[in-house]
Amino acid sequence: MQADAVIAIDEAERIAHSTGQRVVDAVRVRRGYSNNRRWLARLDDGRTVFVKHADDEPGAIWLRREHAVYQQLHAPFMPELLGWHDDGELPVLVLEDLSASTWPPPWSPDQLRAVQDTLRDLAARPAIDGLIPASQTQYGQGGWPEIARDPAQFLALRVCSPQWLDKCLPTILDAADFAGMDGDSVTHLDVRSDNLCFRGTQPVLFDWNHAALGNPQFDLAFWLPSLTLEGGPQPADLLTDPDPRVVTLVTGFFASRAGLPFLPKLPLVREFQLRQLQVALPWMTTVLGLPPAESVD
Repeated sequence: MQADAVIAIDEAERIAHSTGQRVVDAVRVRRGYSNNRRWLARLDDGRTVFVKHADDEPGAIWLRREHAVYQQLHAPFMPELLGWHDDGELPVLVLEDLSASTWPPPWSPDQLRAVQDTLRDLAARPAIDGLIPASQTQYGQGGWPEIARDPAQFLALRVCSPQWLDKCLPTILDAADFAGMDGDSVTHLDVRSDNLCFRGTQPVLFDWNHAALGNPQFDLAFWLPSLTLEGGPQPADLLTDPDPRVVTLVTGFFASRAGLPFLPKLPLVREFQLRQLQVALPWMTTVLGLPPAESVD
């Protein structure tokens, strides 16, 4: 085996089991916000493939969920599934190599329309066996009810004053109904630029470990704060008739997590959640008719 020195022998063997081909070399890919290991691996049949290798037990659970989606959902917006190996400990998922695709940002107007069309296409697909309601995922936990129980970590972010929170929280809690996430559509629940690329003009969505049955508007609303941070339009410009519950829940997700303890394995997550909150919070206040939440100096 002439694998890259970074890749362990047992890891290369798992990739070989999943593809039926020996690994010639592999380059580590450092992208995204999960702690699964990612590789571009060249096989002895000449193919280059993208590999996700679980790094721990939570990662293994997520990878098994993602594989279940790839087995059932076949569409132009899906990467091609090329291999799978699960020894009961650290599974390996092998997908087509999309490194030659276009990876936003920047975003063009045509790309924005294409992603919106793709999310509508996804929502129209038949349900997938085994998916749970969106409100039973991590996105249906914490949020504004958690902030109401203990506002200290949220207030420490200094995105609003304690007086603003006291005044506005009853209205926010009325809108923060987790049932607003539920529905009959297949939803990705984690749409961001690090989870999609363009094969030509076709968006391709990956990282399906959070997929659930839900309200398709959640996918669009969840994407928009990060899109704004990447030079795209404001959320209200793309979602002109929002469900107030969805906007409130998206904002509550970032609000209840940005102030949580730093994650050494995922060092970028908390800062990115805060930046998305800074976009989502004024959007939510407008949708709910609340006064602006001015940051605390």
